Amino acid sequence: MAVAEQRPARDATPAAQAVGRRGREASVMAPAGLFAQVAGLSLAEAAARFAGAGVPVFPCVPGGKRPLTSHGFHEATTDARHVASWWRRWPGANIGLPTGAASGVEVVDVDRKPAGSGFVAFESARRRGLVDGWTALVRTPSGGMHAYYPVEPGRPQPSWQAAAARVDFRGEGGYVIVPPSVVDVTDDLRASYALIGRSQARVSPVDALALRNLLDPRPQPVAGRSGVATRTDAERLAAWVAARGEGERNRGLFWAACRLAEAGVSSKAAHDALGSAAEHAGLPLHEITVTIRSAYRATNVQPRPTSAGGRDETPRHVVRVESQVLS
Repeated sequence: MAVAEQRPARDATPAAQAVGRRGREASVMAPAGLFAQVAGLSLAEAAARFAGAGVPVFPCVPGGKRPLTSHGFHEATTDARHVASWWRRWPGANIGLPTGAASGVEVVDVDRKPAGSGFVAFESARRRGLVDGWTALVRTPSGGMHAYYPVEPGRPQPSWQAAAARVDFRGEGGYVIVPPSVVDVTDDLRASYALIGRSQARVSPVDALALRNLLDPRPQPVAGRSGVATRTDAERLAAWVAARGEGERNRGLFWAACRLAEAGVSSKAAHDALGSAAEHAGLPLHEITVTIRSAYRATNVQPRPTSAGGRDETPRHVVRVESQVLS
């Protein structure tokens, strides 16, 4: 794949700008070719090659994944001089690439650790036709894999984690480290990101929501005739919260508390139902209390004055907030 032209200057003609856009689209829609081109280059040379192809990048700590810039992937750029100045300052910096509309690619991140592998879940998704159509496969330093897919225009998909399945999705609000970056796996072992597979015959975007529903299905409380969730519903939600891994515990608790709020459960009862489960998942007590309180505020459930008979008449007004959770 030929490298796309340099990004046109601000005063370039509309026609020249259109050529530049087409060049950038070609590079991000076929990352395998670009990854092959940067193999064997220094990190500074590779970063310059990405920027020259119209792919925004930003520096991350040498041997690691944490951004070196103050605002992380939000500062990713294709400006050649800006990129060059970063790698003059940090010549060993790894190369970060924002996922989603900024780069035109989304990534399914398959983890592999001694405790377990995400390849079983990925293969299960593949048998169901949910992860075919990748544009590149990259081996990660841990022995895992990044599967790249083209972004579907006009359909932003937020990043999420499915810790139990050991599979993450990197879309809007996410980023990945790209070849030829190198990560310290142990104190005495370094490994690089490397291209291991090119585009399939039929490239297509990935349906992140369908994949997430397969890998991390969410229990749904069923409201009874009174509008209040049953004890079984609360227990199912609590079991789900207890199984959340690092990176999704707070947002998982928030989501579960919202479901109970929508079903008419009081905030105190929600805390009783979910608090122990959230502690089991590793959240501190203060964070649990704040998160449940935030969920009840977000769902707009406010107490009304008690009736003349002394009954607590809590409104059942519901505002769906699922788009705020695990994104």
